[in-house]
Amino acid sequence: MVEVERSPTLQGESADKAAKPSPTLSGSTRNPSIERVSKSAHEQSPLLSPTTETLDDDEEEAEEEHELMSEPSAANGEPHDEAEWQETKSLWYMILLTISIGGLQIAWSVELSNGSPYLLSLGLSKSLMALVWIAGPITGTLVQPYIGILSDNCRSKWGKRKPFMAAGALATMVSLCALAWVREIVGGILGLFGADRESKFVHVSIIVVAVLFVYLLDFAINTVQAAIRAFILDCAPSHQQEAANSMASRVVGVGNIIGYVAGYMDLPKYMWFFGNTQFKVLCVIASIALGSTVFLSSATIKERDASLEKAPPKTGGLIAFFKTVFSSIMRLPPQTRKVCEVQFFAWIGFFPQLFYSSAYVGDIYVQPFLEKNPNMTPDEIDKLYEQATRVGTFALLIYAITSLSTNVLLPFLIAPTYDSQVVSSGVSMRSQKSYTTRTSRFFDSIVIPWLTLRRAWLIAHCIFAACMFSTLIVSTVWGATVIIGVVGVSWALTLWAPFAIISAEISKRHALRRSRQSEGGMSMGENDDEDDDDSDQAGIILGIHNMAIAAPQIIATLGSSILFKFLQKPRGTPGDHSLSVVLAAGGIFTLFAAFLTSRIKDEVEVPGEALEDGRRGNRRETRPMLAQRQSFGGLEY
Repeated sequence: MVEVERSPTLQGESADKAAKPSPTLSGSTRNPSIERVSKSAHEQSPLLSPTTETLDDDEEEAEEEHELMSEPSAANGEPHDEAEWQETKSLWYMILLTISIGGLQIAWSVELSNGSPYLLSLGLSKSLMALVWIAGPITGTLVQPYIGILSDNCRSKWGKRKPFMAAGALATMVSLCALAWVREIVGGILGLFGADRESKFVHVSIIVVAVLFVYLLDFAINTVQAAIRAFILDCAPSHQQEAANSMASRVVGVGNIIGYVAGYMDLPKYMWFFGNTQFKVLCVIASIALGSTVFLSSATIKERDASLEKAPPKTGGLIAFFKTVFSSIMRLPPQTRKVCEVQFFAWIGFFPQLFYSSAYVGDIYVQPFLEKNPNMTPDEIDKLYEQATRVGTFALLIYAITSLSTNVLLPFLIAPTYDSQVVSSGVSMRSQKSYTTRTSRFFDSIVIPWLTLRRAWLIAHCIFAACMFSTLIVSTVWGATVIIGVVGVSWALTLWAPFAIISAEISKRHALRRSRQSEGGMSMGENDDEDDDDSDQAGIILGIHNMAIAAPQIIATLGSSILFKFLQKPRGTPGDHSLSVVLAAGGIFTLFAAFLTSRIKDEVEVPGEALEDGRRGNRRETRPMLAQRQSFGGLEY
């Protein structure tokens, strides 16, 4: 039988099998060693770990070019079994898998950076603003777990997550555009009944409807975010969860920069055909970005056919929902539980930083002017704060650039922990590659062995706390901008580390469970109860993780309000340092989060894995292995 050569992106064979020469070449006069290396180069993924064999200079350059140009053929393929789903994926596969979360981030950035000024322009008071923006934490606490349960139980032939991604994206686009044109919509409808557009009734109606659209927007955004995060987890192999989530954080960083740059530009001047105001153009751009990226991910990445899975359990109403959530919280995997504990305390500090960073920088900017001119007119104060807002926005742009740069560069330095093993057919095995290149050897040489992802996350918490404490003593715009920029390092790890740790644990558990079921070697007995329970599926677990993020935001909002009540001064009054105190208070909670991070293990251990290996006579390897350059990296893809 002639051995058929497989696509570079499908890596099901072991290193030994890949090293065997093709029977069709047995009579060839070519050098067998070169044939073996050449064959391996085609059969093995450029993401797999190198061993000791090397290529000459010409072959190295050809191989690197081949790696850069490889297409994600697995995305459109028809995987037949668990081993094929666990095959190492290419760079383009990872980009297509995560690009939708970048489009979502553009929508988020529009709401966060321009939502408050827009609502104020409609006439909403600042005292009511807190009641509006608390919609985010509330919907995040309730909506994402609920969407997680619904998607886990979805049995559509399109997959579990894609229907919710499509519905959530469509609802987000409609809510954004409706919010931007709320004056025209409400005024036009009421005008049909003879109402005067300048009347107080119409004015109040516009505000009420705008607040309603904000809540609908947060509901829709949380829906699509829950679906996208679970989609990334489901479609990335177990040994590439760290790589997939790092790529997602990179894409989020790109989305942030696009959103901030767009907000800084005078868009109506260049894109007048999208609307006559900045907010209208931003909403149209965000809608196009979200719709196109979700469509691209859905069209190119194949999801498991959920209709082939067993029927979901019957669900009841609201009581059943809370019962399921509570049951899942009690059954959280150990690593995931620790990550949620870290996130709860970390986000008490992160939430004020996200909302008040630009105001903090702007407040430092206005202080010298207020001290020199204490009797400024309201118009002069408005112009001063308008300029301060631009200065604060520039600091956020530096923050976004720092975050993206960290996500691009840091993976080359971190020793991989959660990507070091592949789980396929119930066997824990190491990814191996039968050759190295100059590029791969260079990248391996710059890895810092002791710097694991978990330790980098711990350091990031300490950096964040130090920056927040520094706000109490920094008194220059340049110094404040540097502080906010450095915080971008912590934000990059926050977007990457927790999702990578959780995804690695969930994916590994599911891979083991599917391998047991596909092999039929074990019945659904008492030893499999935990693995087969639907309460530990990706959707609900990621929803609970988001609860650990959203719930502390409510605490942070209430705590910040109390501090502002006692410390803030009227707008335009010099000597107001309330923002610094609020930010520094958040740093205290982040230090406790750093302590909890130190308790997380650097390896994901799944109960029952040792038993599963023992039944097959396999002995697990526990030694660390530097496989980062092959499961995540730049040129080495």
